[in-house]
Amino acid sequence: MSRHEIYSPEGLRTDGRRWNEIRNFDCKINTHPTSADGSSYVEWGHTKVVCTVDGPREPDNRQNTTDRAVISVNVNVASFSTETRIKRQRNDKRLAEMNILIRQLLEEAVLTKLNPRTQIAVNITVIAQDGGLLPACINAACLAMIDAGVPLTDYVSACSSGVYSNNALIDLNTLEEQDVPFLTVGVIGKSDKISMLTLETQLPMASLEPVLATSLSGAHAIQDIMDAAVRKHGKHRLERK
Repeated sequence: MSRHEIYSPEGLRTDGRRWNEIRNFDCKINTHPTSADGSSYVEWGHTKVVCTVDGPREPDNRQNTTDRAVISVNVNVASFSTETRIKRQRNDKRLAEMNILIRQLLEEAVLTKLNPRTQIAVNITVIAQDGGLLPACINAACLAMIDAGVPLTDYVSACSSGVYSNNALIDLNTLEEQDVPFLTVGVIGKSDKISMLTLETQLPMASLEPVLATSLSGAHAIQDIMDAAVRKHGKHRLERK
């Protein structure tokens, strides 16, 4: 298979995976116990993300008297996170969109009314990126929220998928994202209800259903990995007591 061939006749992708194989997903929680209420680290293939959560706490604006917690999200991309330089204006616009998408998804999952008149600050730092940036940030935010003790209805997980020559491809890397139309799906729990859907490029209508199904299966698989990491961390904390 040539270096730039997205999907070979043998059914292999640029990194050797099959169409339905996600990249290695490694995650940890409580990575910054002294500097944040909650923290996490996600390494998805070569994409690496750190997330910290501060709150729920008293808001900076004392006049904020809402009957629920207010969530803010800030995604910061380190300058060394990618080999290619991205135009500042385009990158800022993309980050602003990511902030909104992540915040809206978290607002749907967090039981904000249990902590009225408080704020929850989610800060995400991207230290390496090789595709799947938005879903990696979403998954890291969920783990940090859990570590901070923020009440959630269930896990929040996300995964992207694309289509190439009528073949659905799960969890795209950067090279695939550049050449393949794809979408990202965010879900809460193991439901098939889609809580977030964003299309990065135009997708053929005939491919929408299989690509959605592939993304959902990926998000559910990632959720299982995150749940195992949370349970492992909880077990270690109990054993230390």
